[in-house]
Amino acid sequence: MSTIAATTTRKAMMPTTIQMVVLVSTFARPFVSSGHSIAGRGTVDRGCTRGPDVVRAAGGWRIRRSLRFAYAGNTLPPERGNPFRLGSAHPDSAGRLGVPVGRHSVAAPAKRPSRRFLLSIVAGAAVIGIVASGVYLWVGGHLNPIFASADEPVCEEIEQLSIVADTSIASAIDELAADFDADPKRCVETAVRAQDSADTAAELASGTLSADAWIPDSTSWLTRTASTAASLGLGEPEATVGDSVATSPVVFAAPASEAQELAAEPVSWARVLNGTLPALLPDPEASAASLASLYALKGQSSPDDPRQFAGALIALGKSIPATADAAMTTVASASTPTVVLTSEASVAAHNADSSAEPLVAAYPEEGTIALDYPFVRIGDADSANLDSFEVALGTATEHFLEAGFRAPDGSGEVESPGVAATAPPTQTELDAATQIEILRSWGVLTLRSRMLAVIDVSGSMEEPAENGLRRIDIFQQAAVGAMSKFSGEVELGVWVFSTARNGDLDYEDLSPIAPLADASHTQQIQQIIGSLPARLGGATGLYDTTLAAFKRVQESYDPDKVNSVLVITDGKNEDQNGIGLDQLLAELEKLEDPTKPVAVIMIGFGPDTDLDAMKKIAKATKGGAYSATKPEDLGTVLVDALSQRTCRPDCG
Repeated sequence: MSTIAATTTRKAMMPTTIQMVVLVSTFARPFVSSGHSIAGRGTVDRGCTRGPDVVRAAGGWRIRRSLRFAYAGNTLPPERGNPFRLGSAHPDSAGRLGVPVGRHSVAAPAKRPSRRFLLSIVAGAAVIGIVASGVYLWVGGHLNPIFASADEPVCEEIEQLSIVADTSIASAIDELAADFDADPKRCVETAVRAQDSADTAAELASGTLSADAWIPDSTSWLTRTASTAASLGLGEPEATVGDSVATSPVVFAAPASEAQELAAEPVSWARVLNGTLPALLPDPEASAASLASLYALKGQSSPDDPRQFAGALIALGKSIPATADAAMTTVASASTPTVVLTSEASVAAHNADSSAEPLVAAYPEEGTIALDYPFVRIGDADSANLDSFEVALGTATEHFLEAGFRAPDGSGEVESPGVAATAPPTQTELDAATQIEILRSWGVLTLRSRMLAVIDVSGSMEEPAENGLRRIDIFQQAAVGAMSKFSGEVELGVWVFSTARNGDLDYEDLSPIAPLADASHTQQIQQIIGSLPARLGGATGLYDTTLAAFKRVQESYDPDKVNSVLVITDGKNEDQNGIGLDQLLAELEKLEDPTKPVAVIMIGFGPDTDLDAMKKIAKATKGGAYSATKPEDLGTVLVDALSQRTCRPDCG
């Protein structure tokens, strides 16, 4: 460890030589007692009487590892052009361990002298340096202003920057922030908070996000945030999207043990689309990589056959992992070779865990989409430090490559097991409207519901609509269309009702609530739908039936599902021997149980429905009331009723 003195003119009164010896000896102790490994990381002490190159760590004060050390009055050049690159300590040819500085290191003795001997040398050198040239001391090759000059600017105020970064890249951002704050020309502390982009988007949409900048994994979150804010009745959040700091392409992740078998055929979006390549898709409501995957699939599907893309959504929706980590952990146990649709950076992070089943990243032959990690400013705050931090991230390409991310233009080599050194060209600009449409389709097709469908088969359902079809015919078409869109995890039961269908009861239980994944159950429901015209007759016993259906679903409540009653009718209550509306509402209020919520969804079609009564029933159960004035619109209204949950009640 070299000790070099530098001269300065100090206007303030200087301490005595004895005071300096004591102070220097005390300050030097943590450096000396730590032996040859003097590199450490911790929280930067921003006090300006200490240099910004000294950090607090266990055992005392240490020199910051990642700073560039001065030598002969010059600063060593950063490694590979990256001012934030962190070197790793390594022994030199003499067996000594160096303090890392990019490709350079300052060697320290491998053998530790006695503490008393070292303290004597440090204290003596400090006195010589002070007497000869002033109050500055070089420790380990770095000038540290123990006693600041009266002419030296001090940090009268520390600017606090708050950055929220997606969990996948937060660690890399945090390392860069630490080095950014260490610049002695800045008086700033940058706090980096790791948070899933879905959660941050929700905070931003609701106006509760407290941050200066946000680095999501995709620009698509800004589109979704604006859409969410609009649905909440709020204005578009004030956020400015800047340049990308890094990218990561969407890939097919497969167990390394199955790589050869999967590669026997081309790895492509087309195979996922037609079902010949089984795939796991983490929830796209929470994953930008999953939404990008659906976007790519839609781009490969036929515009003339919407069922192709819908079929792929249904297949992917059979089992939806909550996260990419969950999917990558379970893919190896799949009964047939399966891939996970995720990002390249996720594969690199997964393989960094030595205890995890290794995966390989396959790149679809048609090309792929990349997550673009933009720098997003929140609000309109004007900060020179924030400007500089954005620039610093934009020039830290080498650091991001080491962390498993590509450059903003997709270039660069990533050295990680299971990942290609260079990635194929990617697309980063996605149509906002198409993304929202995809999410809405996904929400409808993958509903995790437990539902009792209650169908009006009164005599009025035989009346013709404007298109010449009977009302019951139109319902059959809409019901078949809705059934084709349900996930296998949806549980569905069927009642029909009119008046006095089953003795004194207005309703008839035709099929119990059971999963549509059961092929025999699905077939039974399809047969019931086909038989509806033969069951027509009687008046409309709406209120008694609604109350009975509510009780049935509540009694068999499943806390892991969205439990609901779906009532489809073309008229108003006509049962003179049953309960009235006021009695029904009172009974529903009495039965309400916050631990077992059951929403009643009312769908009326045709000109004879009592929409006012339906709205009151929906409000009492936090359900929804919908109306299709024209029976031909029933199919559209049915889809809305099954997908719109945030606006209930009164989503008509």
